[in-house]
Amino acid sequence: MSEDKMSRANLCAIYRSSRKDGMFLYVAKRDQFDAVPEVLMQQFGKPQFVMLFNLAGEKPLKRVKNEDVLQAIEQQGFYLQMPPPPENLLKAFLAEKQTENSN
Repeated sequence: MSEDKMSRANLCAIYRSSRKDGMFLYVAKRDQFDAVPEVLMQQFGKPQFVMLFNLAGEKPLKRVKNEDVLQAIEQQGFYLQMPPPPENLLKAFLAEKQTENSN
């Protein structure tokens, strides 16, 4: 692969879902959603552009590995990042209480 193609392949466009907080869609090129299934686009809502990101750069993504996103984009044309699971407040409270009681 030429260096120019390689550098383009490492750039991706990141979009935020207009319907689901914390859901993000990564695609190879800005405003090109041809590889994304129509049913997914309907559930995702209108994509809200966040930024272009270099997956080969030193800066890591927050909740997913850069390599996983790059591989998904190369294989299926997009990567869908789901929202994090809701925090289990009861579990956190019980763990905190247990820590307090053991002191």
